[in-house]
Amino acid sequence: MKRILSLAIALLLAETFLVYPVHAQVSCQRIGFQTFCSNGQNFQSFGNQTFDNRGHSWQHFGNQTFGNQGDTYQRFGNQTFDNHGNSWLHLGNQTFGSNGVTCQRIGNQLFCN
Repeated sequence: MKRILSLAIALLLAETFLVYPVHAQVSCQRIGFQTFCSNGQNFQSFGNQTFDNRGHSWQHFGNQTFGNQGDTYQRFGNQTFDNHGNSWLHLGNQTFGSNGVTCQRIGNQLFCN
């Protein structure tokens, strides 16, 4: 089973929303260096590292992000690509994933379908 959601990384990566498919609506809220999601996943950011409560971590270097599970992400302008063939298009406060997921940022909250 793929990681349920890497949404909060998005909030921590200059509005880059990285979403894996979920069959229910998920929302996240960032408070300081922590992000809490309605699916129970929580994230903490320290410098260029992000950790979740499920044993995953990511390191951010410029426009690249490397996960401890072997995932890599690169952002070019308003597009983000991963090493699994997924991509995301960022337009204003909305992000559209190649997997059909759409996210909208409102203030410090993120809502995805």
